Amino acid sequence: MCSEFDIIHRYFRRSVSDAVLGIGDDAALIAPTTGIELAISTDTLVRGKHFFPDTDPYKLGYKSLAVNLSDMAAMGAKPRWVLLTLTLPEDLVKQNIAWLSGFSDGFFALADLYHIELIGGDTTAGALNIGIQIIGEVAAGKALRRSDAKLDDDIWVSGKIGDAALALQHELGQLTLHPAEIEQCLPALLTPTARVELGQRLIGLAHSAIDISDGLMADLGHILATSGKAAWINMTDIPCSSVLAKYRQQSVVMNCLLAGGDDYELCFTAPKINRRKIEMLSTELAIPLTRIGEIYPGEGLSVKDAQGNAMTLETPGYDHFRS
Repeated sequence: MCSEFDIIHRYFRRSVSDAVLGIGDDAALIAPTTGIELAISTDTLVRGKHFFPDTDPYKLGYKSLAVNLSDMAAMGAKPRWVLLTLTLPEDLVKQNIAWLSGFSDGFFALADLYHIELIGGDTTAGALNIGIQIIGEVAAGKALRRSDAKLDDDIWVSGKIGDAALALQHELGQLTLHPAEIEQCLPALLTPTARVELGQRLIGLAHSAIDISDGLMADLGHILATSGKAAWINMTDIPCSSVLAKYRQQSVVMNCLLAGGDDYELCFTAPKINRRKIEMLSTELAIPLTRIGEIYPGEGLSVKDAQGNAMTLETPGYDHFRS
């Protein structure tokens, strides 16, 4: 069986060029760029809670980094360095070294794409848990925040919403998708795309932003609560795939769209004067950007149906201690 240090050396230790000191000492050393602020975020993925025990390790390695990249995207930050903490069952290390190889391959495939360096972390024995801390850079005073939504801002979302939750409901047996439909939806759940470049390009265009990890209503609700504003959105304007649209009238599917989570798209608010620039950015990056509502005085979120009437909904979004 591999030791802790064998695992680190064989699967995760790499030379670094952007950090002063990487893996191998008591702490890593980094030298932030002059005139920037550090954006730091962390996420934990727990087997049986955030992923199925039989999840492909390559895709799990990829997703574990992608969800952290999404936090950087929401702040408009450039990701630079990452730390990885793995808690590994002893039987996995004894009998399934291929899991470690697949996980590290998926992790580094995405890290290499964004030129991110793994500079440290920890490895221990126990129930399978994956913890990642990511560090990015953003120009001082320029980071996108949840708390800066302004009155009369447009509300936008990137990409399409709900496919990850729809795939999860299929996997849980709550609904049944055809093989071609689940094949279309599963990538959103297993290998989500973090909108890193979009986030950086929204600086100067958007007032506030958040990534959609716990559901559109919940995450937009965070913007409203911290900004002290209210909003309305049009249910029919929320962009979704043809698969989700096919089943949209089912309550479980509507919940996927509004509160399912795991989308890792960006929800952001921007002044109306920037509509044309955002539409041009959408074309340039080949990322759908859709206006779905507006910020107004007050508190809370109203969802309107096709006739403009407020809908009665009970979709609180994902909560680790309630869901």
